[in-house]
Order: sequence, then structure tokens, then C-alpha cells
Amino acid sequence: MRKIAVALSKGGVGKTTTAVNLAAGLALAGQRVLLVDVDTQGQVTKALGVQAMLGLADLVTGETTPAEALLPARERLAVLAGGRALAGLKRQITRRDFGGEQVLAEALTVYEDQFDFAILDTAPGWDALTVNALFYAHEVLAPVSLEVLTLQGLIEFGTSLAAIQKYHPALHLAYILPTFFDRRVRKSAEILEQLQSHYGEQVCAPVRYSVRLSEAPGYGQSIFEFAPHSPGAEDYQALVERITRDDRA
Repeated sequence: MRKIAVALSKGGVGKTTTAVNLAAGLALAGQRVLLVDVDTQGQVTKALGVQAMLGLADLVTGETTPAEALLPARERLAVLAGGRALAGLKRQITRRDFGGEQVLAEALTVYEDQFDFAILDTAPGWDALTVNALFYAHEVLAPVSLEVLTLQGLIEFGTSLAAIQKYHPALHLAYILPTFFDRRVRKSAEILEQLQSHYGEQVCAPVRYSVRLSEAPGYGQSIFEFAPHSPGAEDYQALVERITRDDRA
């Protein structure tokens, strides 16, 4: 199973949008996908129009079984819901004297043979839950809005990532996804060029700015359901194809 954390310390870069649409696109492509919400805001279920009574926190604390914790969201797509219950889990993790960074990995091991991909949606910032997600994942996909401050945030995120890689060498920054790309804005193209110059093949084709992408979660739909012929659907389909192509390589 490939384990991809959608992560960047800065907020407002499209992490949940990317996690949801990547997971939905992979499922449509025939992959078995586990989408894990590691954010106390719990936006994943809302974006997919489903309601969860149980989720990730209940799984980790042993209050439910692995099967009951899963929420079927679409064909071949299951969700482990996040939300406010994760705040209590975060406190439990920080109180542990040893192995706190492995709590999530230990809990998710049970799903190894059931899915082809695990996609983790992480919160902004750098907290115990994000650290746990990164100790579980092997690949990081960093959405980067094409703004100067976000570019600086990516550099700082890389430094934090390196600290984890000392103890988890399998982890690597596999993909950088430029988001909110607008050809009409000169700065947008300039920052994209800087990313491509510095990070090379790690940079994916950009996701163009699209009102449809921002509207889709309000209807509880992925972009492939809400506006399948929109630029946003085309761009996330390109991301799905890039990632599945790498899987075959």
C-alpha cells in the first residue's frame, strides 16, 4: 500500500481539496483508497457529503473495531473521519513518554492489505497529529499556493521534514503540487518557474484557480462529480495519472 501524506505547515493552500479529489480520482481509476482525516476541523466528510459517527480517534483509542471505524464514502473509497475527537487524541499522544510519534502507524497497520493507497489529509501547522501522519507515510505531497509566503513555507517545511527523516528514512517529499494557478497573474507564473527550477521533477502540473473547486465541497461532491469537465477536474485527473504512473514505474 502506498502511503501519501498531503501536508504543508501553511494553511489555505488546498490540502483538503487535494486530499479529497486525489482520493476520489484514484478510486475512480480502480484503486482501493483509504482517506484518513488527521485534522480536528474534520472537513473531509463534509467535502464528500457523508456523516461519520466514528472515526480515527475511536480506532486509535480502541473504542471501536477497525471495520466499524471505516466509513464507505464512494465505491472503492473509505474514510477514517477526523474532527474534534482528535483533540483528545492529540493530548494523549503528547503525554506518552515513549513512542508517541508511532501511535497512528500502529493503529493503521490493520488496513495494510485492504487498500492500494492511504491518503492522509493533515492540519496546518506542526502538531503531534501531523508528526504522526508523517511517521506513517512514505511519500509527502505538498500543495503550494503560488504566493511568495507559501514558497517560504515550503522551504521551512522541508527543514522540519528532514528532522523526521533522520528517524524515518523511508519518508520523502515526492510531489509538490502548485495550486491556485492563474495565468492572468504574472506573479503566479513567476513562482511556478521558481518551483520548477529548484525542485525539478518533484513539481506536478499546476492546479488552475477554479471557482468550481471551491464550490464542490458545499455540495458534498468531489470535483469529478460536481464539474467533471472543469479545469479543476482536468488538473486533478492529471495528478491521479501522474501518481498511478509512478506506481507502475
